[in-house]
Amino acid sequence: MFKKVCFLSFLLFAFGFSNIANANECSVYKITPRITIEVPDWTKSVVQSKKPMDLLHGNVVATLINNYDIIADITSVEDGYCIGLKAVEATIGYTDFLVKIDSRHNPKTCSYNAILNHENKHIEAYLSVIEDYKKELYDSLYTAADSIMPIFVKKQSDISGEIDKLNDKLQNHPDIVLIIQKIHADEEIKNKNIDRQEDYSELKKCFK
Repeated sequence: MFKKVCFLSFLLFAFGFSNIANANECSVYKITPRITIEVPDWTKSVVQSKKPMDLLHGNVVATLINNYDIIADITSVEDGYCIGLKAVEATIGYTDFLVKIDSRHNPKTCSYNAILNHENKHIEAYLSVIEDYKKELYDSLYTAADSIMPIFVKKQSDISGEIDKLNDKLQNHPDIVLIIQKIHADEEIKNKNIDRQEDYSELKKCFK
C-alpha cells in the first residue's frame, strides 16, 4: 500500500511538473499585444411614457457596451500548443439612447421640445464620457492584455475553449473592472450637474 501511494504521488508530481515546464516553455512566445478601440455608432429613440412622469423632466436610458475580441497567437510545440494573446479589438461606447417623455407633452409642442432639448444634453454628456476616458481606456486595456501570459494546451480541440478563458481573464482584470466603474461614476456626476444647472427657463416659457 505504501508503495502504491508513493507511486501515485510521484505521478501527480511528475504531471504537475510537466505542466509547469510546458507553461514555462510557452512564456518565450509572449508578444506585445496590439490594442484597438472602436466607438460604436449610436441611435436615439424617443417615446412617450404611458405612466405619469414628472412634467419638468424626461428620462434617458443609455446602453453602454464593452466587447472584447481576442486575436490569439497559436504556436505548435512538441507536446501541444502555446496560445498567446496577439491583439485585442475592443468596442466600447454607447449604442442606444431611449428618451422617455411624459405623454401630457404632445409631440412637437413647445413643452415637448423643451424636454427633448434637455434630454439631448444628457445624451451629449454620456458621449463625452467615452471621449474623456479614451486614453485611460486604452492604457487599462493594454495593461490587462499585456499581463496575460501564453498558456499551454495538449489538444487542438481545446484551443477554442482556452481562448475564451483568456477573454474572461482580460475582462475580469482589475484595471478593466476599475475603468468601467469610473465611467459609470462619471456618467452619474455629469448627469447630476446638468440637472443642477437647469433653470427650466425654456420650459417655463411654454406655459406663459
